[in-house]
Amino acid sequence: MRLNITKNNNLLRIVLAGMGVGISFGGFAQIKSQPYSYHFYQKMNDAVYSTETRMHTSAKPFVIKDSLLLAKFDSIQSNKPVSSSNWFMRKIFNEHLVQVEKDDYTFYADFLPDLYIGKDMQGDKRRTWMNGRGFQVGLNVGNKFTFNTSAFESQAVFPKYLDDYIVAHKVIPGQGNTKFQSKNKMDWMYATASMTYDAHKYIQATLAYDKNFIGDGYRSMLLSDFSSNYAHLKLTGTIGNVQYTSIWAYMNDPTHPRQDLTGTTPMEGQNNTRLGDGKKWGAFQYLDWNVTNKLSIGFFQSVVWAAQDEAGKRGFDFSYISPIIFIRPVESNNRTSPDKMFLGLTSKYKLPYRLTAYGQFLLGEFTAKEFFAGNGYAHNKWGAQLGVRGYDVFGVKNLNFLAEYNTARPYTYAHFKSYSNYSNNAEPLAHPKGANFRELVGIVNYAWDRWDFSLQGMFSQNGLDLPDGSNMGGDIFQSYNTIPNMYGNHIAQGIKNNIYYADAKAAYVLNPKYNLRLELGYTQRYAKAQYETPVVNKSGVVSFGLRSSFRAIYNDL
Repeated sequence: MRLNITKNNNLLRIVLAGMGVGISFGGFAQIKSQPYSYHFYQKMNDAVYSTETRMHTSAKPFVIKDSLLLAKFDSIQSNKPVSSSNWFMRKIFNEHLVQVEKDDYTFYADFLPDLYIGKDMQGDKRRTWMNGRGFQVGLNVGNKFTFNTSAFESQAVFPKYLDDYIVAHKVIPGQGNTKFQSKNKMDWMYATASMTYDAHKYIQATLAYDKNFIGDGYRSMLLSDFSSNYAHLKLTGTIGNVQYTSIWAYMNDPTHPRQDLTGTTPMEGQNNTRLGDGKKWGAFQYLDWNVTNKLSIGFFQSVVWAAQDEAGKRGFDFSYISPIIFIRPVESNNRTSPDKMFLGLTSKYKLPYRLTAYGQFLLGEFTAKEFFAGNGYAHNKWGAQLGVRGYDVFGVKNLNFLAEYNTARPYTYAHFKSYSNYSNNAEPLAHPKGANFRELVGIVNYAWDRWDFSLQGMFSQNGLDLPDGSNMGGDIFQSYNTIPNMYGNHIAQGIKNNIYYADAKAAYVLNPKYNLRLELGYTQRYAKAQYETPVVNKSGVVSFGLRSSFRAIYNDL
C-alpha cells in the first residue's frame, strides 16, 4: 500500500485552515498523540516523573513531541517484538493492520475487537458479556500534525450495580447514551477523534471530540475523563517552565431537553418534546508552572453555562472567548449570572525513591466567616485530593503504584440552576461520585515482558438522599435551592453508603500497537447503605476476553 501525502495534501491544507493555521513541514521529527487512559499513561511514569526532567504532567492527553517522551512511547508500542518474516505473524504480534511509514509521515489503521464473557458469582448470578467491534485510524505528518480517530459498536450485559447506574442516568459510564434491550442488554456506540497542529514551538492547537484530564492522580477534582466525549477546541502554550492550556467545550445535557421557545402549540399527533437534548458550554483554563525539576504549581479556573435557559437561546458567550483571562471578574460583572464558576489549585513534588506527591483543591463558593466558624455552612463548597505515586518501586522495573484520597463537600458541583451544573451528558465532569463523599484508592501495576498485571482497591463513603427526597448534596443534578438545612452540613451526610471495591487483572499483550490482549479478571464489590434497614449489594464477577482499545470504562462506581 502506498499513500503519498506530501504531493497530494490539499485536503489536509483545508482541514488545518479550518483550525486557523497554515501548514509547513520542516524536518522529519514526529509529533504524536494518544487518547488518555490511566492504565496506559502510567507506563510512561519513569519518563514524565523523573527528577531529571521538567515535563508538564497534569494536562492530558499529552501532545507527544519531546524526544524523551517520543522514545518512551515508541518503546511501549514496540515492546518485545516477535521475530518473524511471516506477514500474518507480524500483523498479529508486532504491527498495525495497515501501516505506512515514510520519512515525513506515518499512517496506520486497525480493527479493534473488544470481547469478553463473565459470570457474577454473587448478586443475581447473571452472565455478563460484551461484544464490541471497532477500528482506529491515525496519521502523523512531519513534526507538525497528528490525527487519530476510533469508533466502536457495542452490546453488553453488565453486573447489576452498573445496570442500576445506567438505568438511572441512561448512559454507559464514560461511553455515551444507550438503547435498552431485553434481558438487561445494552446497545451503544462510541467514537472519538482528535487532530493537533503544532503551530509553533510555543503553541499547539487541538480540535477534538474526546475527553480531557487535569491532574496527576487517578481521579481529578477539577476536570476528569469520566464523562462522555465532547467537542472542544484546545490551545496549549508553553514558554520556558510555564504551560497554559485553554479549552472551550460544547457539551450535551439530556437532563434538560431543548424547549420550544416560540410558544407554538403542537399539531395533533406531534410531540414537541422531540427537540433533542439540551446543550451547554464550558471554558476551562489551566496554568502549570514547573518551579524546579521537582516542584510544580498549577492554577485552574472554569465556567459552565447552558446554551438555552428561561431567557431564551444564549449560545456561546463571547465574554469567555479570550484564551488568557481571569474568568471570575468577567462572570461577576453579570450580577445575576446563572453560570457555574470554579477555581482550583494543584501541586506536585517529586520525592526521593522515585515517588511523587500531588494534590488538588477546588473551590466553588466560600464565606470565610462561616468557614472558620465550623458550623457546616452549606455554601462553603470545596473538593480536595491528596496522593502519592511511584515508579520502579523497590528497584523493580515497571512496578508502579498510586495511593490517593479524594473528598468533596455536599452541594459542591451543583448549581441553583441545575442546567449549569458541572456535568456533561448526565455525568459529572469531575469525580464519578458527584459530591458529598470521601474516597481512598490504591492501584498497583506491573509489566513484565508482554504481561500486564494490575490490582486496584477502593473504599468510598457517600451520603445518599433521604427516603422523603431531602437533598443531602450528593446528587449534582439537583438545584442547591432545595438545601434542607443551611447549617450543620457535613461530608457523607444523609444515608451513609459504604462501598468496598477490588479489581485484579492479568493480561498478555498480543500486540502493543493497538493494545490487543488476552485478559483474565476478577472484580469484587460490596455496598452497604446504612439506614433503619441496611441495604446490602454484592457483586463478584470473573471475566475473560480478547480486548483491544485504549478507552477507559469505569466500573469502580
